[in-house]
Amino acid sequence: MEFNTLFQRIADLQNRVDAIKESSNYLSKIKRLEKIDSEIKNLEREKLVLEKLVQPVNPFDKALLEQRELLELAFEVVDHETVKLVSQDVARLEDKFSALDINLFFGDMGERNAFLEIQSGSGCTEMEAQDWANLLLRMYLRWAEKHGFATKIIHYSGGDIAGLKSVAIHIVGEYAYGWLRTEKGRHRLIRQSPFQSTNRSCTSFVEVSVVPEVEDVDIEINPTDLRMDVYRATGAGGPHINRHESAVRITHFPTNIVVQCEEKRSAIQNKAFAMKYLYAKLFDLKMQQGNIAAQSTVENSQPDMSKYPPIRSYVLDKSYIEDLRTGLKKEDVWAVLAGDLDDFIKACLKSGL
Repeated sequence: MEFNTLFQRIADLQNRVDAIKESSNYLSKIKRLEKIDSEIKNLEREKLVLEKLVQPVNPFDKALLEQRELLELAFEVVDHETVKLVSQDVARLEDKFSALDINLFFGDMGERNAFLEIQSGSGCTEMEAQDWANLLLRMYLRWAEKHGFATKIIHYSGGDIAGLKSVAIHIVGEYAYGWLRTEKGRHRLIRQSPFQSTNRSCTSFVEVSVVPEVEDVDIEINPTDLRMDVYRATGAGGPHINRHESAVRITHFPTNIVVQCEEKRSAIQNKAFAMKYLYAKLFDLKMQQGNIAAQSTVENSQPDMSKYPPIRSYVLDKSYIEDLRTGLKKEDVWAVLAGDLDDFIKACLKSGL
């Protein structure tokens, strides 16, 4: 009899527990707790990033004071050997500070990995624009290699004869997005086309987009708003080739955003990575709209970049490249196209772009 009573008491208590767990009040608190946990994780990550940016500045005060005192002593006794040593130490401090200084301009999400996409645009011929897109792909891959960033081509659509129609790259490394975020926009090439027999100057445009890789973002995607297509990739060959129908294309109807991934071996893996890219694009769209904190869904379409003026002109005929936002001009065009982009990027960041 005592056993039955205890079993009944346990069952009654379980029913009361279940009733609480199923109540809207309890469920709302669980959802709020999950949101707080996510916010705490984001704040902890932001704290680590800010500490890494701020803390290295303080030692410079001490180091500069020491060098100043040494130089004053050397000046009093005319000690040229000490002056030489101070000069060497100051040069090292200048190099270190230049690397530290640029980090302060990377902006929000600057520490994240990046997705960079290149889309051929208009030109005197499609082939010319597609070749220009291929030149920019080479430029960014070389730039990433010089910075020690890892790169993976996650989508590649080759041109009809030469070059490429579109390509998406996943760039992994500390501050990859911070470095690349100002590269977003239209890039204009002016040259005598190698694909035409005339010597007429040809103008071509390529659109570049850059978004940060994100995690734990407050974005809701309704599965009914997505269409997924599985297809056989037509990659660049070599390590990019995919011989099976495992490539994935996802279309988000409310925004008309399309993402593709063909780098993984299976459709399941490609879908998971394509969804990560989609979340990154939706997050970037919300940041552009300025309502990242107030809105959890995105319904507006992405802006048409072709309507905006170019950000940089690459004038090969006259051997110069000019950033149209900062006015910086460089004449070593082939060095820039081989990845020497830092001067342009730093000028944009320090101008507040």
